Amino acid sequence: MAQKKAGSVPALEATLVPAQPQDTLELDELWSFVGHRRRGVVWLWLALCRRTRQIVAYALGPRDDVTARLLWERIPPAYRRGLLCTDHLESYHNVLPAQQHRACYPKRGLTNHVERFNNTLRQRLGRFVRKTLSFSKSLPMHEIVIRLFLHQYNLNCSSQ
Repeated sequence: MAQKKAGSVPALEATLVPAQPQDTLELDELWSFVGHRRRGVVWLWLALCRRTRQIVAYALGPRDDVTARLLWERIPPAYRRGLLCTDHLESYHNVLPAQQHRACYPKRGLTNHVERFNNTLRQRLGRFVRKTLSFSKSLPMHEIVIRLFLHQYNLNCSSQ
């Protein structure tokens, strides 16, 4: 049933407000686990538009250059022109264009909005709560839940 519902959800890009040239993206990642707590760590990589507070792209995978590149490729071309703010994870330095990339420490405030969204995700989805008994047993179901949540979240952001 959930797979049918996820199949009827349009692509995340369809929920986005049109990009503007001065848009800044904040990129970050957070962990959850699928299947087994110790062996099943999965990272959710996010790109959030600072102006609209919408999630413009996401990727699931390990914390490495391959997943960082997947996230970069999933960002719609109209949003790729602006500033990209991240933490100091080396994968961002290896993948993102140097002239657009700004790495900062959390205290500087350049990634406040995406960090706040990570907290919202942890509060609203049991799969992301630390030390929980709620977790996905399969990666496809994990992605379906995330996709449905992000779709609804973006629609709520665009209506405000």
